[in-house]
Amino acid sequence: MRTRVRGWRWRYNPLRRRSDVVEAWTALVVAVLLVVGAPLAGALAGLWAHGQARTLAAAQRAERHHVRAQVIGDRTDRLPAVQGGRERAFRAPVRWTEPGNETHTALARVPAGARQGDVVDVWFDARGRGVAPPPNEAAVWQHTVTVGVCAAGGAAALALVAHGVVRRASLRHRMNEWERDWAHTEPEWTRREA
Repeated sequence: MRTRVRGWRWRYNPLRRRSDVVEAWTALVVAVLLVVGAPLAGALAGLWAHGQARTLAAAQRAERHHVRAQVIGDRTDRLPAVQGGRERAFRAPVRWTEPGNETHTALARVPAGARQGDVVDVWFDARGRGVAPPPNEAAVWQHTVTVGVCAAGGAAALALVAHGVVRRASLRHRMNEWERDWAHTEPEWTRREA
C-alpha cells in the first residue's frame, strides 16, 4: 500500500531538496494567481473595455443620425441576403423627408428581406453615407464580457505555462542534486571505490 505524506516539501526532512521548496512555493503562487489574479485581471480588463466601448458608442451616436426611410429600389450588391445561416444587411436606394419637407435620396444599409416600398430604419454618418447603427447597450456588455473572459483566461494560461516551466526546471535540478548526492553515497552502500 502506498502512503502519501502531505506537505513534505514544507517541512524539514533529509530527502527534501531546494528544488522541492521552490516547486512548493511556485505551486502556492500559481494557486493564488489562478484564484485571485486571473479573475482580477479579467475584471480590470472588462472595466477598461466597458469604458472604451461606451465612449465609442456615445461618439457614434453623436455623429450618426437615424432616419425612417422608404426603400425605393432593388439592392445594389449582388451578394446573397443569407450568409452562414444569418441574414445580413445590404445596400439599397432609400428616400426620406426631413422635417422641413426636404426630400433626400441615398444608398443605405437596409435589413435583409426589405423590399421596394418597405419603410426601414437606416443610419447615416456626418457625410451622408449609410452606415451601421451604433452599438447598443447589449453589444457594449457583450464586448465587455468577451474582453474580461479573454483576459482572465490569458492570465490563467500564462500562470499555468510559467508553472510548467518552473516545474520542468525544478525537476532537472532535483535530478542533478540526486545524482550528485548518489555519487557521494554509492561507494558506502556498494563498498566500491569511487
